[in-house]
Amino acid sequence: MLTINPNDISVPKLHHYLLGSVGPRPIAFASTIDKDGNPNLAPFSFFNVFSANPPIMVFSPARSGRTNTTKNTFDNVKEVAEVVINVVNYDIVQQMSLASSPFEKGVSEFEKAGLTPIKSDTIKPFRVKESPVQFECKVNDIIELGQNGGAGNLVICEVLRIHINEDVINAEDMIDQHKIDLVSRMGGNWYCRANKEAMFEITKPITTIGIGFDGIPEDIKTSTVLTGNDLGMLGSVVELPNETDVNDYKLIELSDLFVDLEDEPEKLEQTLHQLAKDALAENRIEDAWKTLLAFND
Repeated sequence: MLTINPNDISVPKLHHYLLGSVGPRPIAFASTIDKDGNPNLAPFSFFNVFSANPPIMVFSPARSGRTNTTKNTFDNVKEVAEVVINVVNYDIVQQMSLASSPFEKGVSEFEKAGLTPIKSDTIKPFRVKESPVQFECKVNDIIELGQNGGAGNLVICEVLRIHINEDVINAEDMIDQHKIDLVSRMGGNWYCRANKEAMFEITKPITTIGIGFDGIPEDIKTSTVLTGNDLGMLGSVVELPNETDVNDYKLIELSDLFVDLEDEPEKLEQTLHQLAKDALAENRIEDAWKTLLAFND
C-alpha cells in the first residue's frame, strides 16, 4: 500500500492522485456573465448536488495550479452572482471539451464550441440549448479555500428553475437514465459514459434493514466462491427463507445435484455456492439463499 503525505508531494502529482481516485465526477457546464454582459461557458468536474430542500449545487472553479490565476467563471460570479449549470451528455462532450480551452476573457465559448445560447427565465446568464437539463441558479455564497495554485473556490448555488428536454423523460415523468446518456470525468484525459453497458441497478435500502454481514452463517462468509459484493447482497435481506421454503426448493430445484454429489460433500458445497453466485448475478437473492441453506438443511 502506497502511503502519501499530501505535504510531501508536488501539487500536480497530488492533483493526479485526487482526480485519478475520485471519479467518475459529474460535470457542471457553467454559464456565467460578467458585469459588462460578456458570456462565459466552462466545465468543472469539482461538482455535485448537496441538498434538495433548498435545492443546492456546489461547483469549484479552482485556481490554476500553474499560474495561480482565477477562472473567468469565478471572476464572473463575483460580479454577477448567477449561473446556469448545464448537464453534459455524450452528444455534446466534444463541444464541452472545446469550451474548456483557455480562451481570452471576452471570447464567447458558445461561439467557439458551436453551442446555442438561449435566454434564462430568472437570471442573466444564458442556457445551453443542446444540454438535456439546465439549472438556473443564484449564487448564495462563495468560499475561497486558499490563495495558492490549485486552491478551490466553492460556488454554492440555489436552483431557481430546471429545464428538462422531454426526450429524456420516461412514461413516469422521470428522467430516464438510459436516455439522458450522461458523461463524467475520470483522471487525466479520461471520461466515462453512463450507457446501458456501464450502468447497473441496486435497490436502495431506504425503508428496510437487512440482516447484515454478521447475520450470515460462518460457512457462507468464508466461502471461496462468494465475493464481498455477493455477501453484501445476501446481507441485504430482511430475514432468511424459512425451513419449509428451503426444503421445497431443495426437492424441486436441487434434488438431482444432491443425488449426484451425495458422496462428495466438498464438491457439493462448492457447486451450491457457485449456483448461488449465479443467482445473485441475476438478482435472485432469495433463490441464492435457498441454495446456500440447502447444504446444511
